[in-house]
Amino acid sequence: MNNRLTYNPDVLSCLANLSNDEVFTPPQLANQMLDMLPQELFQSPDTKFLDPCTKSGVFLREIAKRLIEGLADTIPDLQQRIDHIMHHQLYGIAITCLTSMMSRRSLYCSKSASGKYSISQFDDEDGNIRYRDIKHSWAQGKCKYCGASQEVYDRGDDLESHAYEFIHTDNPNTLYNNMTFDVIIGNPPYQLSDGGGTGSSAIPIYNKFVEQAKRLRPRYLTMIIPSRWFSGGKGLDDFRDNMLSDNRLSCLVDFFDSTECFPSVDLSGGVCYFLWSDEHCGDCIITNKLRGEESTMKRPLLENGNETFIRFNSAVSIIRKIRAIDNSSIVDIISSRKPFGIDPKVKIKREQSDGFIKVYAYPDNGYISRSQVTQNSEWIDEYKVMIAKAYGERGDFPYLMLGKPFVAEKGACCTETYLVIGPFGNRKICENVISYIRTKFFRFLVLQKKNTQNAAKGVYEFVPLQDFSKPWTDEELYKKYGLTDEEIQFIESMIRPME
Repeated sequence: MNNRLTYNPDVLSCLANLSNDEVFTPPQLANQMLDMLPQELFQSPDTKFLDPCTKSGVFLREIAKRLIEGLADTIPDLQQRIDHIMHHQLYGIAITCLTSMMSRRSLYCSKSASGKYSISQFDDEDGNIRYRDIKHSWAQGKCKYCGASQEVYDRGDDLESHAYEFIHTDNPNTLYNNMTFDVIIGNPPYQLSDGGGTGSSAIPIYNKFVEQAKRLRPRYLTMIIPSRWFSGGKGLDDFRDNMLSDNRLSCLVDFFDSTECFPSVDLSGGVCYFLWSDEHCGDCIITNKLRGEESTMKRPLLENGNETFIRFNSAVSIIRKIRAIDNSSIVDIISSRKPFGIDPKVKIKREQSDGFIKVYAYPDNGYISRSQVTQNSEWIDEYKVMIAKAYGERGDFPYLMLGKPFVAEKGACCTETYLVIGPFGNRKICENVISYIRTKFFRFLVLQKKNTQNAAKGVYEFVPLQDFSKPWTDEELYKKYGLTDEEIQFIESMIRPME
């Protein structure tokens, strides 16, 4: 007799580990999100749930499990209970035809809700999980609803258009005949190409699912989305402001390393899920999950009513101490992108000649005419510090966080590859600025705002100005701002030395 236990994995757990193309939600994660909801919702036969971006059907399936158990006393007959739940409580909008069939298979045990194998019979094959082949609405080369590039997505019917029904309408109430949903839950698509690149340069669309869900006025909304919105950026500034000023956001769970949430998916800046409650008004319970450890703190999303969100709970006391002593910011002496206004298509010479100046650029430095500098030309003949505008890292802490800064001599400029700090009257001041940048203190404060490889001016907001007539060390800075051993240890654990 074979006494070995049979390994019978959940197929949706396996699916969640297959691909980065569409991020499928593991059942364990779906249940963590459902745990945030008031559990009495699963004991009411009147609670209605909507997943407006269903892919594998995992949310609907896990909700069904809870309802089947929670309604056992209210509807004792199992088949009657299942029929009531499937017909009157669970609804989904699939993002593709394939995912509609996957979702129905997960929920109804059949890709056709009217098929003989469906655990609850419907009159049509969709049941309550719909998919419609929606087209983009083009205007000046972009979709007016999602911002997708017409050049990229205006293609034949044999290819997926990625025109998601839920966000391609001015009135989402009409999708289910003005039905009121108590809970909207999901893991929306994250981005679409706008014709200008991928990754953080692609246009985000997860924010549009959140905003559209709020228009349906649910009692509760929970979604899992990239954490890049914490610092705003391309297409996210208004969304960030609205989210952080909304006192109905009651819980926020943040994974700095997305692989701790999605084992096979590495999302720059991490991932988070939240609970928005129409009945909540006040501070948010923020949970950081990092390196297998968890930190939870109830606090305002915006510190002291300003526009600042502090990502890590353990950083809150540090930044409050700094702000109590010093409200200055080094952003006042850091340039915006394109510090010299140089056209990115400018032809860079490899050899110097009369009238040409040094230009720091990627991948190679060279020389350009002074006339090609269209702004801040007065900086050319001053000393300044330059630092890369982008620097990316993956994996475990400690991080370097920034590329290595350098002193740019008089008679030099740079392309948009770099930001300029300064200018300054002499080289010694520049070297003292670099000593400050090299401190873990400086780069830890950058970490609080830097959620992608982009290191534009805004990520330096928390870094206070110093007296640059002298160099700086971490020990001096820790003492100046009265940091405790525990706070220092946290900084040291997050940032590695810059040689």
